[in-house]
Amino acid sequence: QVQLVESGGGLVQPGGSLRLSCAASGSVFAINDMGWYRQSVGKERELVATITRRGATNYADSVKDRFAISRDNAKNTVYLQMNSLKPDDTAVYYCKMVMVPTQTAPLNHYWGRGTQVTVSS
Repeated sequence: QVQLVESGGGLVQPGGSLRLSCAASGSVFAINDMGWYRQSVGKERELVATITRRGATNYADSVKDRFAISRDNAKNTVYLQMNSLKPDDTAVYYCKMVMVPTQTAPLNHYWGRGTQVTVSS
């Protein structure tokens, strides 16, 4: 069984930085895309950033030039470095991985449970 566990969230002042991590554990055969999404109160879940297995990245316009996504394929882990944080960045951040858990299983999407990021003075 695959589990994704996020860490690194917390309370930070405007202008500050946080680094989120998400590690996949359990049965992991191959991981394609990895990504971060967020959901704030009263809003739909939205894409923050994605990264392909080869390292190609994509960002939401609202976080470009402030956030950086990266991955360590050997550790089945994806990171999100968040700089110049704003109150509007406050949300629960979820990681998602598109993976094949075993050699014979189909490709599927897996989500973490989320980590809270609060930007406030």
